[in-house]
Amino acid sequence: MIYGATGYTGRMAAEHATAAGTPLVLAGRSEAALSKFSADLGVEYRVFGLEDAATIGSGFAGISVLLNCAGPFMSTADALMKTSIRNGIHYLDTAAELDSYRLAEGLDDEAKAAGVMLMPGGGGSVAMLGSLAGHGAARVANPRKIRIALYVAGGLSRGSAISAMENVTVETLARVDGELVTVAADGIRKFDFGKGAVDCFPVTLPDLITIWRSTGVPDVETFVHLTGDGLPQGDLSLLPDGPSEDERLANRCQAAVEVTDADGHVAHSRLDTVNGYTFTAMAAAEAGRRVLAGEVRFGFQAPADLFGSGFAQTIADTTIVDI
Repeated sequence: MIYGATGYTGRMAAEHATAAGTPLVLAGRSEAALSKFSADLGVEYRVFGLEDAATIGSGFAGISVLLNCAGPFMSTADALMKTSIRNGIHYLDTAAELDSYRLAEGLDDEAKAAGVMLMPGGGGSVAMLGSLAGHGAARVANPRKIRIALYVAGGLSRGSAISAMENVTVETLARVDGELVTVAADGIRKFDFGKGAVDCFPVTLPDLITIWRSTGVPDVETFVHLTGDGLPQGDLSLLPDGPSEDERLANRCQAAVEVTDADGHVAHSRLDTVNGYTFTAMAAAEAGRRVLAGEVRFGFQAPADLFGSGFAQTIADTTIVDI
């Protein structure tokens, strides 16, 4: 099941899942939108809200894997994760919000006891950066620090912009000696994404949780470089659903990683892939397909941990090169 299937990312994920032959049920709140989209894809749909667990549980009947594409995830992840655990359903989403990952950490033992997997970030930057970080960490004998940066080109979808603004944190966090701590927000660092070094600013990404869990490296810092004017301003509800297909084709996504070993030696790698929204939808659909086929580990999991650090390179036109 894809919940939020008529949203910008949900629609693309549903299209990729259908093209791959994955058995699929669409779900969400809008009867009209779901009815039309399900007819286009030739799949079943269900309409239900998230106001109470009984309603969600009824909507989940016969489902074994859920992909939540309904952001902002601070409004949907809690109800859907907890109801998934109660109903024995493996949970995935496309969240880039730290709170969703903290929630999954807190529900880890409960999910394991129920035989359920929780994988926030089954697609998107977490799958992408996790693969790059794992690749980089494997290049050195004793990795001690990972600095990783995401290059974001092109416009944001309406949902991403609203989610980003609702989740702006007062603190900028990094992982130091295995603990999340507050760091200076003005620690600009240069990364080369393939066309020369550019300024990147520190930002609190959920990869501070997932990369640490996947690699065991005690120090992790996350950065971003935004092209254009940064986050949209004004009435975000007036933004378009998301970048057009032409805009996605014109704006690929890159990431860069620096891994420092115990002796201070640094290994550099970078990733190049399709547009971030395209990657997210494809990776989420593929993660859902693999979980449905039985690739499961109970409790809170990161995609690079479960599927391996080569996961991103199985998605579309994605490459990782060492510098």
